[in-house]
Amino acid sequence: MDITFKKRKDALVGDVVAKSNDLEHGVEDFKAEIENCSLEQKFITISPECVRCNLCAQECPVNAIDEAKLTKPAKILDNCVKCEICSQTCPVNAIKVIESKSDLEEDVTYKLKTKKVPHRTLRMEKIDVDPVKCTSCGNCVKFCPTGAIKLFDEGPAVVDKDSCIGCGACANVCGENAVSLERRLGSVFKTKKLAIDEDICVACGMCEENCPVEAIKLENGKIVYSKNKCITCEVCSKKCPVAALNVEEVTK
Repeated sequence: MDITFKKRKDALVGDVVAKSNDLEHGVEDFKAEIENCSLEQKFITISPECVRCNLCAQECPVNAIDEAKLTKPAKILDNCVKCEICSQTCPVNAIKVIESKSDLEEDVTYKLKTKKVPHRTLRMEKIDVDPVKCTSCGNCVKFCPTGAIKLFDEGPAVVDKDSCIGCGACANVCGENAVSLERRLGSVFKTKKLAIDEDICVACGMCEENCPVEAIKLENGKIVYSKNKCITCEVCSKKCPVAALNVEEVTK
């Protein structure tokens, strides 16, 4: 996805004036002054393609995903720190990272673009369907993203193990716990890194206080950083009052 919206600056000024109904004086006395600026934001959303496997919720380091149910997909919650681990983990690319950029000069330009995110490896090690528990309800067939599960006229669901990717959607939507699964999930890709400028750090403690995974500590006025814990979510860099912390893209 790559979408661009444009609007003239004078039209934006008109919108500001039209919505300023609480002014003490008349609207005709109000002059909107809008300076040139640029703003970048990131959004993470789960599309209807969600297969209800709940791998994203299981792997989220800050519990910011409401688990999928049979009748609805998983949902990103307000405490999301935009680390992108869920998008890396989703086996069917249903979680999108959308980057937006707003530029205000003569025109207001708003761009939306889907970010390319690397995907972790996922391998099925073992899968079995209990013929006693299986009721042939068909939920597993409905949500299997590769069509690896079939139902025949009689008997339990049958899994084509060559087609199964080990996502676990079948096990998650089975109301009888008839599906047992063993799988192997690869490591998270480190696409960003945290750069720390200790020369300008003022040891205020904002990074330690706000880090959602306790990857940063202050000891004797110095930052102690745990690279293995860090999820490069950018919370610390956004909270730092002196810009001593910056999250940078890892160049290949």
